[in-house]
Amino acid sequence: MKRFLSIILIIAIVIVPLAGCQSAKDTNIESNKFSVVTTIFPQYDFVRQIAGDNVDLTMLLTPGTESHSYEPSPQDIIKIQKCDLFIYVGGENDIWVDEIISSMGEKAPKTMKLIDCVDTVMEETVEGMEHDHDHSHEEENENHEEEIDEHVWTSPKNAIKIVDIITETLCKLDPDNDESYKTQSSDYIKNLNELDLEFKEVVNDGSRRTLVFGDRFPFRYFADEYNLEYYAPFSGCSTETEASASTIAFLIDKIKSENIPVVLKIELSNGKIAETIAEPTNASILTLNSCHNVTRDEFQNGATYLSLMQENLKVLKEALN
Repeated sequence: MKRFLSIILIIAIVIVPLAGCQSAKDTNIESNKFSVVTTIFPQYDFVRQIAGDNVDLTMLLTPGTESHSYEPSPQDIIKIQKCDLFIYVGGENDIWVDEIISSMGEKAPKTMKLIDCVDTVMEETVEGMEHDHDHSHEEENENHEEEIDEHVWTSPKNAIKIVDIITETLCKLDPDNDESYKTQSSDYIKNLNELDLEFKEVVNDGSRRTLVFGDRFPFRYFADEYNLEYYAPFSGCSTETEASASTIAFLIDKIKSENIPVVLKIELSNGKIAETIAEPTNASILTLNSCHNVTRDEFQNGATYLSLMQENLKVLKEALN
């Protein structure tokens, strides 16, 4: 509710004064290039690999920032209104987008949702996992609705589908550069297919198929793709930050009983739960990157979806052996 009210206020501040002005796209004299704005890192990097310097590309999420706490600023909304194509994930964490886009009327850009590009699944609660406690048990039982798992890009196979649709969309909207888009997309998809084969090899060669996380678990599509089992204190979009003693005890017992060598955390996490689990089990703590975002240093040093997933290959190999 707090996020929703803040979004309404931003709309009132930004969109209403612009309603009687000429189109924001018409006033964008900074560049004649086709402009694309994305919310988070995966689609930002997909566009970068497909389009290169042919587009003006902007990511709204600041490098080093946790994606689930993001709220758009007035400047962000202006960037969205000025762009030619706005790509976002969709789902519960992006409900603010629909309100903003509808408020822009005819000035709204072309939009694209990642969750519309692939077959989605619902978030699941596995054994030992906490439930969110935003509501009373009575409210939860009466009003709880399953939510789509938004982390579709974590599977390389899904990434290929997303890249295909981004490419098709760019070619339609910017036909002057369509041959370049198609060529670069084809090369990139070859790399993603190779990545998929490498993950299959690591999993097939592993001595186990179980992962234990001391963190949220945004890897449902990844786990489904490679037939992996997982245990974690929270689902991918959980708002919980502290695990109960019973959850911690369950995860510790799971590591001990199955001799699991690694407890995993995700990028930009404080790692406290993972540390609590690792201490009595002597498990190593490693990071499996969900690619929501990158650190400032990684961004400046040219980190990509492929480079992050290549690091995940190394982590997965250690975790499964």
